[in-house]
Amino acid sequence: MNDFSMLCRVLGSLFYRQPQDPLLEPLYQLISEGKLVQHWPLQQDDLLERLQKNCDAGLLAQDYNALFVGEACQVSPLRSAWVEGGSEQEVRDFLDGQGMPLGEGPAEHFGALLLAGSWFEDNAEPESRALETLFAVWLLPWSDSFLGKVEACATTPFWRTLAQLTREALQAMREELQEEGNRPEDE
Repeated sequence: MNDFSMLCRVLGSLFYRQPQDPLLEPLYQLISEGKLVQHWPLQQDDLLERLQKNCDAGLLAQDYNALFVGEACQVSPLRSAWVEGGSEQEVRDFLDGQGMPLGEGPAEHFGALLLAGSWFEDNAEPESRALETLFAVWLLPWSDSFLGKVEACATTPFWRTLAQLTREALQAMREELQEEGNRPEDE
């Protein structure tokens, strides 16, 4: 798995799955033990250290639920809440059109779109522009607003820090995609 895919997978999983999900236990263990920094491809050691210091599972789950779960959540993780005229179906159609297997969960969820970035990086044809489209059309236009609201509404430092970490990682990934898009085809 390359760095781009790993970033998308880790960040997507943290936003998409509830902290008490058993699938996330190894990831939270890496964070709480300060070992994620060894594998993290970006220079964000200070933010990763802040995540480590604030990785209390009970508080994380409580804040996650208040932030992202249910109709009364403080910060909708769904694209359609942030993009006028946006719909779940158009995101599903795009992802399905790229051959991505879709589950029952919302395809327009912020975390799901990051996870889709990992899938595209690992499975799309090299000449495919699907990853660029995913970021440019479906994720980046609303990510700053979403992450800003997470920072403003989170009661735990973990989620505020994760929002900052994600914003910086998205910027780095955006720059990488732009660099790749500007390379001559025969490189």
